[in-house]
Amino acid sequence: MKDSDKGQNKKKILVVDDDLELCDLLTEFLQPEGFMVDTANTGHSGLDRALSGDYSLVLLDVMLPGMGGFDLLRELRVHSDVPVLMLTAKGEEVDRIVGLEMGADDYLPKPFSARELLARIRAVVRRTPERKPRAVTDPAPVVVGDVVLDPGSRIVKCSGRAVELTAAEFDLLEVLLKAAGSVVTREDLTHQALGRRLSPYDRSIDVHISSLRKKLGTGGKDVERIRTIRGIGYQYALPGEGTPPPNGEDQ
Repeated sequence: MKDSDKGQNKKKILVVDDDLELCDLLTEFLQPEGFMVDTANTGHSGLDRALSGDYSLVLLDVMLPGMGGFDLLRELRVHSDVPVLMLTAKGEEVDRIVGLEMGADDYLPKPFSARELLARIRAVVRRTPERKPRAVTDPAPVVVGDVVLDPGSRIVKCSGRAVELTAAEFDLLEVLLKAAGSVVTREDLTHQALGRRLSPYDRSIDVHISSLRKKLGTGGKDVERIRTIRGIGYQYALPGEGTPPPNGEDQ
């Protein structure tokens, strides 16, 4: 294979961080691992590049000069579903939750291990297939009640209306729909949908589920589509088997 061909097969990552030294270190680390890396050091320049459609993933720092990371993510999600991995301050759980609620696919607190960062990048990229023409080998749509999930086109419709989901939300919903009526543990959801192991105090699954509930709405007769099974995980209710939603969102 020619070197030019190898370059064309590499996934492109955009790092948006005002720490120039960290950007250089990430570039030096990720390029030998098969990624092409571009960097941006302000929110506005990062947003412009992220909207270009050239990237397989955006590494986004929360603390940025000018336009902050959350503002960038909010604007980006209006126009693009490119996967976003947020880099947050160590111990700032609120930053991680807010980022996930706004459409981030995953997060990693600083300081982080380079190997863990690589594992999370690969997991996000792996579960986000490239857009391609519909093929006859695409799996059949998954239908549960009024929800139709098409794995080939990665389109979800609820009662006939299209529902905009992040890559993580789509994969979580696919796992739950395929197991509709059965309980899926938080560990299995994390492994199957996010491509990694569940860490202690990791609430990313819960936040994604909360977002899914809001986007799908309640089912017929105002029943909850996704049940919380306390201490275990979640269950997508079969039609006619749902339960009334709790008072206040139960994550």
